Amino acid sequence: MVIVMKFGGTSIGDGKKIRNVAKIITSKKRVDKDIVAVTSAMTQITNSLVNISKDALDVRDIDKINNFISKIKEKHEEAIEDAIEKETIKNDVKKIIYALIDELEKVLIGVAYLGELTPKSKDYILSFGERLSAPILSGAIRDLGYHSIYLTGGEAGIVTDENYGCARPIKLLVKERVLPLLKEGIIPVITGFIGGTENGNITTFGRGGSDYSAALIGAGIEANMVEIWTDVSGILTSDPRIVKNVKRIPKMSYIEAMELAYFGAKVLHPRTVEPLMEKNIPLRIKNTFEP
Repeated sequence: MVIVMKFGGTSIGDGKKIRNVAKIITSKKRVDKDIVAVTSAMTQITNSLVNISKDALDVRDIDKINNFISKIKEKHEEAIEDAIEKETIKNDVKKIIYALIDELEKVLIGVAYLGELTPKSKDYILSFGERLSAPILSGAIRDLGYHSIYLTGGEAGIVTDENYGCARPIKLLVKERVLPLLKEGIIPVITGFIGGTENGNITTFGRGGSDYSAALIGAGIEANMVEIWTDVSGILTSDPRIVKNVKRIPKMSYIEAMELAYFGAKVLHPRTVEPLMEKNIPLRIKNTFEP
């Protein structure tokens, strides 16, 4: 059985939560399931990347960029410390994170000096959220004794058009790139939200697009199940953070789920259901904190 498990930002909000997610993933792996993990950025990281890219363009304050870089570095360092116990794995992941953060700093300073932020550049900047979280989750899985590697959506075979900010897939090479990893017993951790053009440029699917990434990967490898792990237990009659005494809707059709998503249900990205409906792949909404 092949299961795609997608974890949102609230599920991986800090290092302890990332370790909890790694335990959920490996517990499924233990019962002879092939697992593909898809991860969002850590909580509020994408928002902060949106804000700093705008500031880099409008304010062009290098000190502000440096301050942001220090904070994002500290946040991910703390996550590594809490998510991973083995020093060798910690150090490996830190090297990856430091290289990515150095790259992000250079891009933001470039935006400030040039006074230009194209849709292509913005997608590149926003991709760092998932590109930073994926190595940490993969490291936490390895720390628990399992083989894991991390991939960007483009590296995993999601090839998109060049509609930066709201890209659409034009080709799925996921089966060729991901299934061989599963056969070797590897748990791939794939960045949600982002794909790649045929030329290798990073694209994004728009806010909340990690759900869509999971669906595309699930369809591409013809998974038995796609699971969206969040902070609520399934699709509910209302938002439990606003309304009391909500009820869980135990089952619904693809069309009903699509309608809910398009009319604003935050538990699902609007485009998530389409790829799954085409392949008749079941979708489950699960609570990371009540697995």
